[in-house]
Amino acid sequence: MSDGYEQTFENLYDYFRSINFTLEKGEEYYYFSRPENKVDLETKIEAAFRWIDIIDFLKTYDNSFSSGYRFTPSDILVRIKIDAELETKLEGLKKHTDKEKHQDILDKILKKLIDDTFIELENEITHQYKVLASFKYLEQLILTINIPEDVRNEIPE
Repeated sequence: MSDGYEQTFENLYDYFRSINFTLEKGEEYYYFSRPENKVDLETKIEAAFRWIDIIDFLKTYDNSFSSGYRFTPSDILVRIKIDAELETKLEGLKKHTDKEKHQDILDKILKKLIDDTFIELENEITHQYKVLASFKYLEQLILTINIPEDVRNEIPE
């Protein structure tokens, strides 16, 4: 990283800090965070559980689902019909979407990914989506979960 880039980041960090935001940087993306109270922290934990379930579903669909990946909802729905594990994971997402039909559950998940800028509609005609670099943030979330060895043995499979 060049010194000018780092200086610009530090200036922006200081500016946003003065208005009670923390500018965070990841690999090819930036985001804001704030100091949290207990209620906010619990909400974040619930959101983390939701994202873990979504990532688990998407990685079950295709382990290479990551930044730059392209897909269509119809591809996923076709795979659900022949992959019982993927169907089970989509069924598990009902609790996060309040939907019953596979198409509706998937649509709600994709809308959430779009709204939170993790994917974008690349082609309106073919309904092809592209996964954005910001998706790495979600992958990093999963990778940072560390379960100590003594606790791991207590978790039922």
